[in-house]
Amino acid sequence: MARLLIQALEAAGAEVAVASDFRSYDGQGDPTRQLSLRATGTALADRLIAQYQAQRPQDRPTAWFTYHLYHKAPDWLGAKVSAALAIPYLVAEASFAPKQAGGPWDLGHQAAARAISAANWLYCLTRLDMACVTPLVPDDHELVFLPPFLDAAAILAGRRDRAMLAARHGLDPERRWLLCVAMMRPGDKLQSYQRLGAALDRLGRSDWQLLVVGDGAARDGVEAALAPIADKLALLGAAAPSALPEIYHACDIYVWPGVGEAYGMAYIEAQAAGLPVVAGHERGVPDVVRNGETGLLTAPGDDGAFSAAVARLLDDDQLRSRLASAARDFITRERTVASAAAVLGAAL
Repeated sequence: MARLLIQALEAAGAEVAVASDFRSYDGQGDPTRQLSLRATGTALADRLIAQYQAQRPQDRPTAWFTYHLYHKAPDWLGAKVSAALAIPYLVAEASFAPKQAGGPWDLGHQAAARAISAANWLYCLTRLDMACVTPLVPDDHELVFLPPFLDAAAILAGRRDRAMLAARHGLDPERRWLLCVAMMRPGDKLQSYQRLGAALDRLGRSDWQLLVVGDGAARDGVEAALAPIADKLALLGAAAPSALPEIYHACDIYVWPGVGEAYGMAYIEAQAAGLPVVAGHERGVPDVVRNGETGLLTAPGDDGAFSAAVARLLDDDQLRSRLASAARDFITRERTVASAAAVLGAAL
């Protein structure tokens, strides 16, 4: 998403330079590390300010843009540099969780709150994040919904060649192909695989196959989660981005419960290829999949409802076709770099 935002900013007319490779992330909740990161970030901000102020006015930055700040990764640079240079401070995908106050990430939590309050433009990729940050945004600052988007050219140009994919992976082209594209790692991803295996095991029919694209440290756990449907399973392993379009186009339905999913770029990619989606109604998923229009969203953790939604799309060719067409139209009309550039361009 960071690379896509740069692409959209450039499409909107900005010249983008990455100011720093400083990483403020603390995944362990270590207050000592957070103090060290703050000191490093503050010193780096001072150096950047001195560097920019030494430049001719016409060569200095005219805005600062920070992507994805939250309590584990606060922005120690942007607000300070922006204030010193008297330039706008723009932030995208900021998250704020009041429950973190006083906890192991309290320092980052407070810093995130200050940065969010300082942002002249705050772009929220999901309505859930927007609701969380709204109390922190001053009345004279801009709070804007910038939904997740995609450079969909490669996927839109993909072709459907089931025979080639079937031959390569030993698939049955006469069955409906269900697809998920997801990393195999502990936590929410593994839980999603577990939910998916439990839901698909309820189908009790053999007219489908599940294609899984992904790999990672939790592969053994994923294989165990999908063991009940092993006879209908094809693990394709990790795939290069250039290989994904042909996989998406060859399949019929995209399935992923999306436990704890912020929004899920794979949902957007699948819809760009004309795949209807079955997903859980979780967090930011409703902002990328339109229930009843481009896919079917089910209650989180309800394996029976998820299974029923998949069965409904397997059985109803007309519904599947209608959702597939609407999914592709939705992405090409509203979720492109050009549509994001139009939103960002208004601020620029």
